[in-house]
Amino acid sequence: MLANAVHDTIDVLRPRLWASDVEQIRFSVGTQVNGRPHLGTHLVQSLAFLLAEQAGDEFGIEASVDFCALDNSPGHTLKAEGRTYQRTYYHQLGQDQINALVTQHYTPLFDALTRRTGVPYTLTTYTQQQDSPEFRAEFLRTLEHLDEIRYWLSPATGTAHIRLPCPDCGFAEKYAGTTRLLDLDDSGALFEAFCHEHGRYEADLTPLGGGYIDLATLYRNVVKERTYRASDRTLHVMVKGGDWAFGCTLVDGAHAAIGLLDPAPVRIFTPQVLGSDGGKLSKSLLRETATAAGTTGTPSGWLLDPLSWPGTHSDYVDALTGLGEVLLSDPRHFYRSYTTTALETLMTTRQPVRRQSRPQGRPRPLRIFKQYFDMIARGEKTVEVRVQYDSLKRVRVGDLLLFTCRQEECLTRVTRIGTYRSFREMFGTEDPVAVNPHATEEEQLRAIHSIFPPEKESLGVITFEIELVKPDE
Repeated sequence: MLANAVHDTIDVLRPRLWASDVEQIRFSVGTQVNGRPHLGTHLVQSLAFLLAEQAGDEFGIEASVDFCALDNSPGHTLKAEGRTYQRTYYHQLGQDQINALVTQHYTPLFDALTRRTGVPYTLTTYTQQQDSPEFRAEFLRTLEHLDEIRYWLSPATGTAHIRLPCPDCGFAEKYAGTTRLLDLDDSGALFEAFCHEHGRYEADLTPLGGGYIDLATLYRNVVKERTYRASDRTLHVMVKGGDWAFGCTLVDGAHAAIGLLDPAPVRIFTPQVLGSDGGKLSKSLLRETATAAGTTGTPSGWLLDPLSWPGTHSDYVDALTGLGEVLLSDPRHFYRSYTTTALETLMTTRQPVRRQSRPQGRPRPLRIFKQYFDMIARGEKTVEVRVQYDSLKRVRVGDLLLFTCRQEECLTRVTRIGTYRSFREMFGTEDPVAVNPHATEEEQLRAIHSIFPPEKESLGVITFEIELVKPDE
């Protein structure tokens, strides 16, 4: 259905960009730190970079990737007195070993993807995320609606899985059956919990600290999505595996019970990876299948452990990004599921299909402030100034630029392109009157620097000389 509604996968972002004043897009992807990632994990991560690259190219807007390593994954579990307790990877291993795991399993891939796409990324852990004042304050706000959301977060029991690790051993009850909210006010929340070894303890949570907040997956996503605010002029896009489409029904139910987000983050679900039996790709299933067949060294072992790829890491990244480009080359390829057999074939026997940056004659949208939009529409402003984002470096003479401001748009054609090291150097060549006929050069420099701070100017400056295009041309 969706494949028939869009020309490119990234078109699902267009309604939000059209309706809001956005300066950048941040694609968020999270992965549990519970051992080596398999192909399905790497596919979601690599597609986040490729989607960001495509968004930057399509919409002429800065795009980046935010990766969260979920070090609250269960590192050790045990049963005591009929209850299950767990200790997170963070509490089991410590920060140094968590950093080492992330460096081993993810940093090399992300660095390679940045080199191939030009898309920057940030890396954080869940431990850092839950420690931020924004996350903790939003969690405390959800507690005001705990009765309304608890069945959305835990449909079977109605007990929200709020795990507060014991300060002595780091274990917490997995299903939070004995955890109680004792008090909630403007300063924070006081919880009571029980440890199988150390007995009763309290956790006094505030926006600035007071204990580790280990939330189950559904609850964590509710809080994370609610930390995003429209005021920062950033479009947040959650990139998730296809199996997440089912869980998001519950997340949205919790959002509705608390109060709908305006606007809510956009979600993009990547193709679901299926095992040979048609079920979702499972590490345990692959291990059991390989062990039963006695084929742990089969050529397709890299589906479970990319380190066993029969070639260099660079070869693997090439094959992975080539696969992603095939999936993104047509929405009918992206909005579907694939078996491991099909993906192995695509990665090992087919040449990568690079997505064309833009169909011939299709305009590139560029958002612009109202005062400059009006000058372009009147034909007064014939030179547009930007910094050299990777997507803008792909613009060529003759390309169409569609300037947009709220519900207005103005179509232009590029007649000349200039590149410079700084805005002041740019004004040594470009005519200030062509950039803005209503301001002096110094006034324009002050205005431009207010829009593009030094770290943006350091990317380099690019100018487009433009001419108006009539709708029937």
